[in-house]
Amino acid sequence: MKLVLIQKEAIDIDEVLNTGASNSDGSDLIFIGKVRDNSRGKSVTHIDYDIYNEMAVKELNKIADEASSNHELNRIIIIHRYGRVTLGETSIMILVSSPHRDSSYQASRYIIDEIKKRVPIWKKEFYTDGSEWISDRS
Repeated sequence: MKLVLIQKEAIDIDEVLNTGASNSDGSDLIFIGKVRDNSRGKSVTHIDYDIYNEMAVKELNKIADEASSNHELNRIIIIHRYGRVTLGETSIMILVSSPHRDSSYQASRYIIDEIKKRVPIWKKEFYTDGSEWISDRS
């Protein structure tokens, strides 16, 4: 099962965890990226995410397919928010399920690393004393 979403609304972690769950999974691994209160030595107030929606969804699906073809996975869910995300809120959630934990760990790491490199998502960090666009590209 594969699900890729781009959404403005908060991510309901419990709902995602129960979507497409299978008794054949021995491992559910969740990566949650959150907005933290500091970055680059500055106090962060919030982040605005801007997304090229059509291309982002297409690329996220490619990444999910690649992870699935290289690892024994039964479920991949990727959800990324856009718009304003405040301190402590989840900006991205990746869930991978597999019969064995090693596949889940490797796939999850692959997915987040490839998202950072390839998906057209930009973030603007807002600080107590200004703001700036941030590049996470490696």
